[in-house]
Amino acid sequence: MLNLQFFLQCQYQEESLKKKSKGRACKNTGSYLVSRMAERPPRRPRVAWEARAPQESSSPLKPYEVCMVQPLQTDGSWLAVCEKESVRCIQAFLKSTEKDEAQKMRFLQSIRTLCRATRHKGLSQGLDVFCPRDELAENIRALLQEEPRDHLRTAVRQQAMLAIAALSSAEAVPEGQTIPLLDACFSSVFCLPPKEDMQGLDTSLYHKTLHAMDTMLQTVVLGSPASSLSKELQSILQMLLTFTKSPSAAVRERAVGRIGTLSYLLASYSSLEAWCPFGREDDSPACHGGIHIPILGELLGRLILLSFCKDKETSRAALHALHHLFRFLQQQRCSAWPEDNLQHQRVWGAASTSCRSLPSTSATTKVFGKYLQPLERTDIILTAIEAMTDASISDKEGASSMLDEAMKDPNSWLTDVPKIMSGIHGNLEHIRVAPARHSVDSLLLLLTNRCPREVVKSLLKCSPPVDSAALAMWEVMFSRLQPLEKVLRELRIELRNQRMRRLFSTVLEDTCILQLTLLAASDVRAKEFAATYNLWRSLRHQSLEMLSLVLQGLVTLSQRPETARKMRVLLEDIVETLESGNEDIQMKALLVFRNMLGHMRRQEASPIALQLAEKLLPLFNHESSQLREFSLRLFREVMQKVAWRHKRQMRKNVRQGLLPLFFHLSDQSQSVAKASGEALLAAAELLKWKQLRHLLQTQQTWRIGECLVVQDRSRAEEYCHQSLPHLKDAQATVREAAVRFIGLAARPLRDQSPEKLAEICRALKALEKDVEPSVCSLASQTVLILRQLIPQHTLAAVVFDKFSPRPGFPPKVAVFDHNLSTVAGFSLGGQRAKGKWQPPKEAGLPGELPDALPFQQPLAAQPTLTWAQGTKRHPRSAKLASLHASRCSEVATSCVLWAGTALPGTQFHVEGLKPKGGASCPATSAQ
Repeated sequence: MLNLQFFLQCQYQEESLKKKSKGRACKNTGSYLVSRMAERPPRRPRVAWEARAPQESSSPLKPYEVCMVQPLQTDGSWLAVCEKESVRCIQAFLKSTEKDEAQKMRFLQSIRTLCRATRHKGLSQGLDVFCPRDELAENIRALLQEEPRDHLRTAVRQQAMLAIAALSSAEAVPEGQTIPLLDACFSSVFCLPPKEDMQGLDTSLYHKTLHAMDTMLQTVVLGSPASSLSKELQSILQMLLTFTKSPSAAVRERAVGRIGTLSYLLASYSSLEAWCPFGREDDSPACHGGIHIPILGELLGRLILLSFCKDKETSRAALHALHHLFRFLQQQRCSAWPEDNLQHQRVWGAASTSCRSLPSTSATTKVFGKYLQPLERTDIILTAIEAMTDASISDKEGASSMLDEAMKDPNSWLTDVPKIMSGIHGNLEHIRVAPARHSVDSLLLLLTNRCPREVVKSLLKCSPPVDSAALAMWEVMFSRLQPLEKVLRELRIELRNQRMRRLFSTVLEDTCILQLTLLAASDVRAKEFAATYNLWRSLRHQSLEMLSLVLQGLVTLSQRPETARKMRVLLEDIVETLESGNEDIQMKALLVFRNMLGHMRRQEASPIALQLAEKLLPLFNHESSQLREFSLRLFREVMQKVAWRHKRQMRKNVRQGLLPLFFHLSDQSQSVAKASGEALLAAAELLKWKQLRHLLQTQQTWRIGECLVVQDRSRAEEYCHQSLPHLKDAQATVREAAVRFIGLAARPLRDQSPEKLAEICRALKALEKDVEPSVCSLASQTVLILRQLIPQHTLAAVVFDKFSPRPGFPPKVAVFDHNLSTVAGFSLGGQRAKGKWQPPKEAGLPGELPDALPFQQPLAAQPTLTWAQGTKRHPRSAKLASLHASRCSEVATSCVLWAGTALPGTQFHVEGLKPKGGASCPATSAQ
């Protein structure tokens, strides 16, 4: 093993050489250990041998003189007894396959003992002789990963982190292994359950474990070379920031606490010069500059948000970290102030408590913003935007307040437009909270007003340029007139300079945007725009996404009277968009019409109003309450815009809308019900129905249904037919109103259309199983009343065996009404055997009739069904099947009973024809 006396002599010679020649190297030949020591001299060699070394070297080595060393043997004679035991313990542990808790503890403690000895004697490079450092690091990390994540019952985590601290202080952590080791520590400790959820937790052990982590972090940071200190801090803080985004409050609190530990170090040693007593290289060029942490902006933004979170422990830890970081910024960026300056002392005293007494995130953001660089302010903005999508930040209003504060001073905060645009694009679709989305939209509009060219260029660079997030951003910019005009000017320039390069996905989309820019341009007249648009009609061929974007632009541009008049050429295509079925597109189209009608005189608006009134009727029953309300309000405006020459046609359209308007007086949305009442009042005035107007003005809504029936009895059947779709409305209140009205409107149908009454009864019968009890009860009562109005009928059934010219096929049953018109027909089923039909054993039961269909159902669904509706010929000459007479009667009776369900309250009669054997089928009647 290494000879201690010779080793100390080499150390003495190297120290003397460093003093006199300031950095001359001594090349060694010999053993591997001596060469390693020559490459990197000990950090503080005086600690090991200063008391025994002479003051000067009697014969200093010349530069680059080679020290010839005899081969050395590593017998460990220079180690103490306890240190030799530590070496044996480490080597035994590394060779062992099964390791219990006691072995793990001895292994970790042995590492600390050996590191302490090598550091004290200045022999840190000699640790590899006994235990390879790579293997030590791997084993420590493995021990941390093996620890259970659901409880803390041993000190293995604590000892592992202290061992890492010992390796770091002895410069024995292999290159590139520090971050993986720290990550293993963070994962093992942070991901433990909350303290109150860990059964049998030793609180003292828990706090000792966290204290060991703080000690480890301090040792790792203080042991970093000055030239790589900023990079080391950046990496550690980046890992800790990741854990602050955890959905677990306990994980966030532990991570923020460790950030506080590092923040305290920064506040205590704010420049690299202050770190020199801890072993930094004095001659490093980086020693004369401040500590630079690129992640500082993101770190501050995250801590500001967490300082106002609901979890008190996390909030307290974040406030402590902010306090230390504020001191760090004060010291580093106000270093020009002398320490004895009274003004500096006053500021420093106020700063020491400012972060703990600030009332809101906006106030905290404002205080820190004074000391930050533009890049750091941008990172705070991006952090706030990202926090709006983060589940770990429950209070999204704090992030909104940070953006609002930044927008108050755009010259200082909004300096990096492309980076902010990229941040908005990456997070916009995931922002679900309305106030947060409003703040981001406001930020985007402010950027557009200030820097339209940079905004447009940044958004066009997105890949693809019209993905859902980009389209959402375009729509925001298209939603305000001033930003839209600026954006369209920039887009017009880009389209002129594109040189065969598409700005959007297709040429048609580029053309559509170009036509929008022409519409907004003041130098393009209405005739010129109309000619250009008619050439392409680009609105007809757009995707729904691009159509929505263009309509948003039209909504905004139609706010200007001169532009609204130029848009008349678009009316036909905009009307067609109302049938798209897309709620967003339909709403924007209605907004365009409202704006256009508002800028037109009655004579200009009348033909548009007449065309629009008919298209609005289907929207009254839309599932969206917002669209229902807006269409009802627009319908009222349309009725008031019509000129006298179009009033007759308008009255026809209005009559078609009376029932929907009446039913939506019972809409669950109060705003929709109010809009419906206002529209119905305008309809009464247009139709000049004084009683209806009086009932609406006096709010006697329960009498309006009867008023509609009495006002026009000839439309009773039409009213009933128009009411049936409302029986399936999603709102129970509307379904109930429709049932009540049908009970009134169906009474005049007693002598006019009994078939229509039967159809209405079937529709009402389905509501007897409605989820709303009031609807069920009202439907049952209405069915009982209407059945009494239906006239009685007689049905007859006859069994045939010759409906098909081919013998041996199953017989048929025909059911006739009193007019000898076929109501329904059935195939009796069964099978063929030796050319003859064999009837089924259990034929004739109502629930088992094969191929049965109700009256007036399509024939294509059951090809075996025979129909003769409207035929006046009585099938007297038909032959019966070779069945027993009683069997024929059972089958026919069952068929009549089944067919009778289509006409409630019907009398039945079964006729049997005389079979071949002479027996006859008895006549049977059933009620």
